[in-house]
Amino acid sequence: MAEDRIKGLLARLVAFDTTSRNSNLALIAFVEDCLAGHGVASERIFDATGTKANLFATIGPADVPGYILSGHTDVVPVDGQPWSTDPFRLHEDGDRLYGRGTCDMKGFLACCLAAVPDLVARNLRRPIHLAFSYDEEVGCLGVRGMIAELATRPALPLACFVGEPTEMQVVVAHKAKRSLRVTVTGLSCHSSLAPRGVNAIEYASRLIGRIGELGTSLAHGPRDDLFDVPVTTAHVGTIEGGTVLNIVPDRCSFTFEIRALPTEDADAMLAGIEAHARDVLEPEMKARHAEAGITFEITSAFPGLDTAPEAEVTRVAKRLAGRNDHSKVAYGTEAGLFQAAGIPTVVVGPGSIGEAHRPDEFVTIGELRRCAAFIDRLAELASAD
Repeated sequence: MAEDRIKGLLARLVAFDTTSRNSNLALIAFVEDCLAGHGVASERIFDATGTKANLFATIGPADVPGYILSGHTDVVPVDGQPWSTDPFRLHEDGDRLYGRGTCDMKGFLACCLAAVPDLVARNLRRPIHLAFSYDEEVGCLGVRGMIAELATRPALPLACFVGEPTEMQVVVAHKAKRSLRVTVTGLSCHSSLAPRGVNAIEYASRLIGRIGELGTSLAHGPRDDLFDVPVTTAHVGTIEGGTVLNIVPDRCSFTFEIRALPTEDADAMLAGIEAHARDVLEPEMKARHAEAGITFEITSAFPGLDTAPEAEVTRVAKRLAGRNDHSKVAYGTEAGLFQAAGIPTVVVGPGSIGEAHRPDEFVTIGELRRCAAFIDRLAELASAD
């Protein structure tokens, strides 16, 4: 696979500002044109607004089980980050290629697209599917519609390789995530009459303390030392409320998350937190003001990934990557959703997660070469099956 072709495609992909708040349709149109230029048809699966789309393409026979190369098209914002170069213009310096999304994960997409001419030229006996999604960075939202479409196809894929940055190590598991926004509604009054009000910040702080206690207990709970963070975690990220000191605040909101080992029940943990709010805190609040209360809104949720190290998809991925090791990670991906749909899945892709989301994000040319070699070996497998 030509290295220059990969770099050229990556430059084009990086130039599209596909921050999750934006449409990705211009990038999708570019990818469609790339595929059509080699005779490959593709289809869009739109979101409800019609301003974003997944793209799904099949190279080879569509009526037999094959392999998915999966990646997301959206990137995180660059706002407020001190970039040394234009984040939406690829910059090469030695072995490094800088730009937003180079690592997470347009480098992988570029490798997939660069492989298309070779895949088309081969006599694939099993198909290789390209599955490019939207809104992964805000909760793995877009891929769900594409996975639902796969269930209607004549053959469920044999395996899915999600190309998140793992330095081409095979990742067999990642944590599940639940993110929530909590809104506490109290009763305002002058601070000199504080006992007559219901202080939303104080009740929020008591609930945050409960979440902190959960986090402390989880640190001593079940663990899996193959994960980079070996335990389930609970974390409060933001809080806002109140106006001035001499007014009892009637509103406070905060966000928190649970990242659970795939063997643990994140929903049961959430149920415990909600029960504390409902059974302990709200009765006190409502005794002083009937309309006081606490509401929970799930803002993001995705399942964990838990693929056995001895599973066939793991063995295949290790062979394609040319390595024998595997790992488990705390960050989330779309892989758990593919697995939940009955498709054996692992995560393996170019770049380091340590470079993702940072200013001056980069991927090395060496990592892209290793990814290209992975796809070349997959093409050989799909031709020989």
